[in-house]
Amino acid sequence: MAANMLSILRPSVNNLTARIFVRAAGLDFEEVDVWGKTTTPEFLAKDPAHLTPLLEEEGLPKGSLWESCAIMAYLCDKHGLERFYPADPARRAMIHSAMFYLLATFYPLLARATYPTLGFAQYAGEVATAPDADDEMKARAQKDAEAALAEPLDVYRSFFLDGKPFIGGEHPSIADIRLAATLEFLRAIDYEFPAWAEEYMSAVEGALGDAYTEPAADVRGYIASVKPLPA
Repeated sequence: MAANMLSILRPSVNNLTARIFVRAAGLDFEEVDVWGKTTTPEFLAKDPAHLTPLLEEEGLPKGSLWESCAIMAYLCDKHGLERFYPADPARRAMIHSAMFYLLATFYPLLARATYPTLGFAQYAGEVATAPDADDEMKARAQKDAEAALAEPLDVYRSFFLDGKPFIGGEHPSIADIRLAATLEFLRAIDYEFPAWAEEYMSAVEGALGDAYTEPAADVRGYIASVKPLPA
């Protein structure tokens, strides 16, 4: 078994984040697609949250670790990968802030805007899961979420990038990998990216090369398969 065993779901941007990272970092890894298996007793024994990506490694206290940002940070610390995750506390704090802001503020809106098109289950308590919500209400909620994305997205331009090519400075950091991978999902709804965001996504992919493009092909292929045909 490879040093880093990753259980993944290929269409997921959360999984794409970790998949890009292990390739970009040049780490030894093995991927196992666990589509349809995350609620089996065997998987739940390792990951009671039934989340992917799941990293399995002997050195971990429980033998496993999930959440893509946690996986990247752990592997950076273990292997001394400061180009992705700087050791300086102030620079690292900005990486944390960018990732936590994405997880807490940006991603919930993105999920509401894209999951209906992608065919993914919505979170409990959302309009889309309400038993009395009709199609018009669900469509309105999706459009409202899409419209709300512009403000938090621009925070990355004005604050986290602030004239730099990447959040990490001259080289993509784990926060850049997380953001660029996440933005891939907005292709499902033909989101109108501002010019800076298109340039940023291209720059991240250009800097990481095949480490980005090869796993991203799975997400892009899935998006192409579920997008409505042009009228």
